[in-house]
Amino acid sequence: MTHKAPSLFDWKIAGPAMGDAFKKLDPRLMIKNPVMFVTMVGAVLTTVGIFTAHADRGFIAQLAIWLWFTVLFANFAEAVAEGRGKAQAKALRGTRVKTVAHRLAKSGRVEDVSANDLRRGDVVVARAGETIPADGDVIEGAATVDESAITGESAPVIRESGGDRSAVTGGTRVLSDEIKIRISINPGEGFLDRMISLVEGAKRQKTPNEIALTILLAALTFIFLLVCVTLKPFGIYSATVFSVPVLIALLVCLIPTTIGGLLSAIGIAGMDRLLQHNVLAMSGRAVEASGDVDVLLLDKTGTITLGNRQATDFIPAPLVTVERLADAAQLASLADETPEGRSIAVLAKQKFNLRGRDVTETQTRFIPFTAQTRMSGVDFAAIDGQPARRIRKGAAEAMRIFVDREGGVFPQAVSDTVDNISRSGGTPLVVADGREVLGVVQLKDIVKGGIKERFAQLRKMGIRTVMITGDNKLTAAAIAAEAGVDDFLAEAKPEHKLALIRREQAGGRMVAMIGDGTNDAPALAQADVGVAMNTGTQAAKEAGNMVDLDSNPTKLIEIIEIGKQLLITRGSLTTFSIANDVAKYFAIIPAMLMATFPAIAPLNVMHLHSPTSAILSAIIFNALIIVALIPLALRGVKFKPIGALAILQRNLLIYGLGGVIIPFVGIKAIDVLITGLHLV
Repeated sequence: MTHKAPSLFDWKIAGPAMGDAFKKLDPRLMIKNPVMFVTMVGAVLTTVGIFTAHADRGFIAQLAIWLWFTVLFANFAEAVAEGRGKAQAKALRGTRVKTVAHRLAKSGRVEDVSANDLRRGDVVVARAGETIPADGDVIEGAATVDESAITGESAPVIRESGGDRSAVTGGTRVLSDEIKIRISINPGEGFLDRMISLVEGAKRQKTPNEIALTILLAALTFIFLLVCVTLKPFGIYSATVFSVPVLIALLVCLIPTTIGGLLSAIGIAGMDRLLQHNVLAMSGRAVEASGDVDVLLLDKTGTITLGNRQATDFIPAPLVTVERLADAAQLASLADETPEGRSIAVLAKQKFNLRGRDVTETQTRFIPFTAQTRMSGVDFAAIDGQPARRIRKGAAEAMRIFVDREGGVFPQAVSDTVDNISRSGGTPLVVADGREVLGVVQLKDIVKGGIKERFAQLRKMGIRTVMITGDNKLTAAAIAAEAGVDDFLAEAKPEHKLALIRREQAGGRMVAMIGDGTNDAPALAQADVGVAMNTGTQAAKEAGNMVDLDSNPTKLIEIIEIGKQLLITRGSLTTFSIANDVAKYFAIIPAMLMATFPAIAPLNVMHLHSPTSAILSAIIFNALIIVALIPLALRGVKFKPIGALAILQRNLLIYGLGGVIIPFVGIKAIDVLITGLHLV
């Protein structure tokens, strides 16, 4: 399920963000962003300069106003990004209810207690219509559960003891039956608590790449600061001495304020985009790592294939028509409630327009499928001169025994068909009418539509796909070829998955995988990006660094795309910011110095009105460009499945060249406007 992101201009988000922009002026918060901290210090000094200067107070006041706007706009961008998370956290808090839990005492007596009094290890009973009091695992029973409060998906899900669908989440509601749950957390440690904290950004830490970029921006800021400090006492060639406000304005224009002001918002927005796809990232580092993934490990069942084998063909025995085989197969499947049995009835209807029979006839006895007999069928009593019939459909070995007991012979041609289907990765089911073998129904684990094209897109991005399955190598190879994966691991056990991940990582590759069972936990913990299904076990969710609330295994592809979009957005805006600074340098410096050095007047290609108009135009442009880029920082640069070199070329062409051209156009337009308004 995908949630629509709130609009940037949604007053519920933008209104509080304006107030938060001022709150973020706290120096203890600003120091975390060196670029904007220097800008704020410059704004303070320029404001002081209004009252200490002997001339040009109006000009200095305008500089101070726009310097403060620069800082506030950057804070606003971060506050809007955080506001989206706060809005979702508020909605999640609204799902909290004061829940009464039916706790089982050691004596076996049921006692009613507040959900807040539950501790890890307690066992509670949840009945139809009641809210599950806390996170835990079903240890007895099965029930349908409404998880819409967490996932947003209205369709109920099955939760049952044993297996990988035993985990339940506090705040969800039991719709049917009764289950016993062993609580797995203490108060304040629940999934909902952690989710609220994470989406609010309270636990968001800067990623290593963000820290490295911050250090780089701080270094560039320090270099420009040294240059400006040197210019003040000595002037340029000892001929020109700039005032402090002018030097501050020059510094702010030339340091990377654009990316410095948007860097945090880009990271927060990346986590928010994941949340819109109902994926909860436990850290910003996990989102970032997903953009660097080289190898993608996917389970076959439910991820690459639909998960249920379906009938795809009827292959008759010699001298038997395919219509007769289909008719008998459908009759034998009417009491088979498995997905495979239902698919046989559907295929017979689609191919030969065969309809279901009346199951109320007293002369008819239906034989349901069981794991013990491995067959299903129907018995018709002799009536109106028609002989009794015993029609069966089932696994080849079980059907061979049935035919032998009926006194028939299992044809070699049918045995060959069974072998051929097995070798091609399918499942053969034999159909017999008493002692006569009619033929074989071919079942296949159907590869999901469009999955091959998606793998091709991943291949273009340089990502290698590996299918993991417990099937034998022949079956795995057939499905891998049909799905278009690059490699496969057959007959996989937990230790094999872990060894594969470690082997790939030892080769310098970033690995992502998805899982839902306790046996997947070691591999999820080892992977660089481990996505656990919300329907999975608590061990899997704790081992991974992301949780997919929809429990959709193919979501891993979207996660990688969002991670890459985060990296591309940050790279694009960094490219734009640096190019922007270079352009401003060549736009401003000639205009500032042409009065002192008339020889450089030809370099003033923009023909700015005066040094003061050049400085003011540049500082206004510097503030407004942050506002203009806020939507792009929050929405992200559009992702396309292309290689790293192509992405670099696109960045240089669009954001590099754009970063050079836009300042010339923008500063010139502002210069004309402020000159016409006589602001300088």
